[in-house]
Amino acid sequence: ILGVRDIHADHAASHIGKAQGIVTCLRATPYHSTKQKVFLPMDICMLHGVSQEDFIRGKQEKNVRDVIYDIASQAHIHLDHVR
Repeated sequence: ILGVRDIHADHAASHIGKAQGIVTCLRATPYHSTKQKVFLPMDICMLHGVSQEDFIRGKQEKNVRDVIYDIASQAHIHLDHVR
């Protein structure tokens, strides 16, 4: 956007964008749950034995928190790549 032509800047911006997208999805989960929708990766949910219904009902058991932690960790990994 500023005319910067650098492959490293492009790579960093890509990882920042991915991290922001993940965080936005996590932050929107309570809102989407009130609309009976869940946009979290089902493979991670299934890994922890969590269903979409668990999010819709607002459950906060350890396995639900573990799903959130794993997804947030992916955003953190993208930020580490930027650094």
